[in-house]
Amino acid sequence: MANYSKLTPPTEGEKITIQNKKLHIPDNPIIPFITGDGIGPDIMKATRRVVDASVEKVFKSKKKIVWFEIFAGELAQQKYGELLPEDTLTAIKEYYIALKGPLTTPVGGGFRSLNVTLRQVLDLFACVRPVKYIKGVPSPVKRPEDMDVVIFRENTEDVYAGIEWQQGSAEAKKVIDFIKKEFNITIREDSGIGIKPISIFATKRLMRAALDYAIKLNRKSITIVHKGNIMKYTEGAFRDWCYETALQEYRDKVLTEKELSDKYNGKAPAGKIVIKDRIADSMLQQILTRTADYDVIVLPNLNGDYLSDAAAAQVGGLGLAPGANIGEYIGLFEATHGTAPKYANKDVINPGSLILSACLMLEYMEWTECSNLIKAAIEKTILQKTVTYDLARLLDNATEIGTTAFADAIIKNL
Repeated sequence: MANYSKLTPPTEGEKITIQNKKLHIPDNPIIPFITGDGIGPDIMKATRRVVDASVEKVFKSKKKIVWFEIFAGELAQQKYGELLPEDTLTAIKEYYIALKGPLTTPVGGGFRSLNVTLRQVLDLFACVRPVKYIKGVPSPVKRPEDMDVVIFRENTEDVYAGIEWQQGSAEAKKVIDFIKKEFNITIREDSGIGIKPISIFATKRLMRAALDYAIKLNRKSITIVHKGNIMKYTEGAFRDWCYETALQEYRDKVLTEKELSDKYNGKAPAGKIVIKDRIADSMLQQILTRTADYDVIVLPNLNGDYLSDAAAAQVGGLGLAPGANIGEYIGLFEATHGTAPKYANKDVINPGSLILSACLMLEYMEWTECSNLIKAAIEKTILQKTVTYDLARLLDNATEIGTTAFADAIIKNL
């Protein structure tokens, strides 16, 4: 067992292990969780109750999650005097699967994003964001039911790598001078400088993850989204390396959009996944105007951030948008929204994003029956119009309830 400075792992429960290069989930797995900042305590409590109720409903007393609280953000600062203690990283590495509430990151100064740091330190290279409409949720578009995509966003590179220097710093001046001297490229002296790395390694492992997912779940297409017409050697290369991965390593499972048109008259044979690509700005239009054309979507980090939030807006916003950060074995499941500090401890916030993220966690554990039960119960609760304020204000004749009551309603509908 790992050594912890201030954590005591549960005495009951068993560790998840790796057997034959796959996660082995015991009947009573220990799952670490990070409560989160702001509204984190409210939505985490609601989420754990819903998850526990679904596991009990499906498995009776045969299976049970043993929760293990670990710390990041404000609670970690109070307990450890730092925002991301080594204990937390050690626990996630030891137990492989964790659930996380939202963490605060100031804009501009202050500490770097804890979410980004967790992804990079734990090498959680794929941000997986399913976006699918739930019946009864108010939406700004006419046919929100057309949205059923799974976004695979590269998590470790691009401008999120955090390689940048402040305007006016000695480092920024050094970089500007070097680029002028070595490449005869002039950058304004009053510039901040950032570097955008995109590698073959990170691109291809993301594309493999998307292809494996599409094959396993019988999805129809993968769209590579990039701005390669402008950034030819980063995003253009991302596009090329994604195609290489599909056509060299998965050739019997895929065909290109051109092959679909030229050889198959636009109709893909059974079991074949269509690989296509779109320029990022065009894709932000097409996800709105031709939503049903898209299925699995693969993107570099920044484009993935933009598109996943834009897609979520079409089906009701971030309050019901789940997220997962997946590495080779580790899965960290998190709400996709922020901490909303003005609503902290008021028991009013929609816990749906974190509950649906826990559903992704249950699917990752292959406890899919529990996930399906929760998703059906959420839809039933929303159709009954007993909802939190964010949905109640957009629905006619809705009954507005708080976080705890919304969890109660979901549990009742399981």
